[in-house]
Amino acid sequence: MNTPTELKYTKDHEWIKIEGDIATIGITDFAQSELGDIVYVEVETLDETLDVEEVFGTVEAVKTVSDLFLPLSGEIIEFNESLEDEPENVNSDPYGAGWMIKLKFSDATEIENLLSAEDYKALISG
Repeated sequence: MNTPTELKYTKDHEWIKIEGDIATIGITDFAQSELGDIVYVEVETLDETLDVEEVFGTVEAVKTVSDLFLPLSGEIIEFNESLEDEPENVNSDPYGAGWMIKLKFSDATEIENLLSAEDYKALISG
C-alpha cells in the first residue's frame, strides 16, 4: 500500500494535501483497493460550504457505493472533472490524477485532528 508521508489522512480513508489555505482531497490507495474498480465519482457540492464530517459526494464501484466525508470544514472550490470521463484514475493514481476536490478550509485547527501517515498505516493494518 502506498501511503505518502507528506499527506494527512482520515479514519474514513481520505487523504488531504495542505497548501496554504487550500486542501486537495481524495481517497487512499487502501480505500480504492478495498472498493475495487471505480465506475463513477459524484460531487454535487461544488461552491458549497460544509462542516467537517459532512458528506460531500459519493464514489461508486462495481459492487458498492461509498459516501465521501469532508475532512475539514470549508468551501468546495474545485472538482476534478476529469473523473467524470475517467473515474478509473482513482484506482490507478489515487494520490495524483485521482484527486477529487479542492477545499478552501475555514478552520486550520481541524488539521490537528487528522491522522499522520504513520497513524493511518496503523489503522489499516488493524
